[in-house]
Amino acid sequence: MNREELLRHARGDAPAELLLTNARVVHVLSGEIQEGAVAVAGGRIVGLGPYDALAVHDLRGAYLAPGFIDAHVHIESAMVPPREYARAVVPRGTTTVVSDPHEIANVLGLEGIRFMLDDAEGGPLSVLVMASSCVPATRMQTSGATLDARDLEALRGHPHVPGLAEVMNYPGVILGDRDVLAKLRAFDGRVVDGHAPGLTGRDLCAYVAAGIGSDHECTTAAEALEKVRLGMTVFIREATGARNLHALLPAVTERNQHRFCFCTDDRHPADLLSEGHIDHLVRGAISAGLDPVTAIRLATCNPAAYFRLRDRGAITPGRRADLVAFTDLAAPAPELVWSAGELVARDGRMVAQATATPGPTLPHTMNVDWERVRLEVPAGRGRARVIGLVPDQIVTVALTEELTIRDSHAVADPERDLLKLAVIERHRASGTVGLGFVRGFGLRAGALASSVAHDHHNIVVAGADDRSMWTAARRVAELGGGLAVARGDDVLCEVPLPLAGLMSDRPVEEVRRSLDAAVAACRALGSPLPDPFMSLSFLALEVIPSLKLTDKGLVDVMRFEVVPLWLE
Repeated sequence: MNREELLRHARGDAPAELLLTNARVVHVLSGEIQEGAVAVAGGRIVGLGPYDALAVHDLRGAYLAPGFIDAHVHIESAMVPPREYARAVVPRGTTTVVSDPHEIANVLGLEGIRFMLDDAEGGPLSVLVMASSCVPATRMQTSGATLDARDLEALRGHPHVPGLAEVMNYPGVILGDRDVLAKLRAFDGRVVDGHAPGLTGRDLCAYVAAGIGSDHECTTAAEALEKVRLGMTVFIREATGARNLHALLPAVTERNQHRFCFCTDDRHPADLLSEGHIDHLVRGAISAGLDPVTAIRLATCNPAAYFRLRDRGAITPGRRADLVAFTDLAAPAPELVWSAGELVARDGRMVAQATATPGPTLPHTMNVDWERVRLEVPAGRGRARVIGLVPDQIVTVALTEELTIRDSHAVADPERDLLKLAVIERHRASGTVGLGFVRGFGLRAGALASSVAHDHHNIVVAGADDRSMWTAARRVAELGGGLAVARGDDVLCEVPLPLAGLMSDRPVEEVRRSLDAAVAACRALGSPLPDPFMSLSFLALEVIPSLKLTDKGLVDVMRFEVVPLWLE
């Protein structure tokens, strides 16, 4: 709809296409709730108040709020592509997501990013894509692709690319790494997202001075407040593997609330379908004592303002008619959802399913030379570095332990909750394997493996014995990517993820059932973790403190270098 047509509808010279009456309108910009009506035409809000309209929908006193916006998400972590992902989140009131496709970009580069953009096109969910800044995240791992500043500049002019995605190489920023600075320069004047877990003091000042505007890795209120004081916008995250909502809410006040947004980052299908999406954070914040309108602001106008999305995020004339209706302000559960003025979801379900069309094909991405893969760890001297899991977080602790030695090799010892961990390179058939040990899985027998290993997405496998680890890892490769649970020579459960080894081509409900079965298989082997596969996937991310494992070895994240397993 052009501006002249918009003005005719706004003046009332032409009838609106839809009038939503008897609404309690949540005005997130003024902080008020008022009874009234909202007129819609051409996918836009054209006015508030009484209007002539071709169709009238009586909301019978329900609250009407802007559609929710996820400030930072990796859609691939839901294990389905964007159009299928929309089926999980749009009925929950989410109408816009700001995604970073660096998971698929680390496997397939620009081809992967374009796949995500193309799959989302024309769907009920508005998918904005930040240009992935860290492909690879660091030089301490092997990824399937590399994107330099010139590659990223090719995305700058795309209408659905608002800026540069999370800059995870914070040492590179602080020390003025040439390649990192080239990427920042390529997006001068645009939004640049950050990733700076635990960064403080002068290092944080340098990071912010480089032009980075946000962070979603805060784990304490004090950390969040320091970043807000220095000019950052903090994204409060409630993911599957990192739950920070309740720890960060004490930092939010009426004076500074405009510097906070909600995000989900990485959320598995079970949590999306059972708990919800951004609506889950809104309800959780309200139940913890945050004012309801303030909570809705963190999900609407705040992310819209940060990302300079002046066409959404509030119920005002001229903005997109992305709207959510609900009856309980104390626990908003979306009952009706409109996307660009079209009713797309009712009572938790999509109103109409999109016609299935063949999607773009992706190349095979599992390239492993199994003849060169070795899982044995020769015995060393003294104690060894061991990764320690932290419940409900993706950070780890660096432990030192005496390892169990058998036949001149260090082996897993499930009686002491010490599993062997391996990361097997799967992009270039190099045979490179990183080996280490992890405490916190609780697995008493068997092994679990996954081709989802942030952010390089090599095969990561943890197990109580080498035989089970080998079986699980081989099955992941045979599937073309996915998850597997094994015991000895037997595969107990599997989740095929043939799209880049990250996503399924099946409905999200089916993926959820398969993943639930895989988690149950891990529990039967002794693991008490709510989602052991999410925990496993982040053990390979070498930009999150404090000790991680890549195909190149153990990474001391605080020193930002590969370190030996054994302490001399």
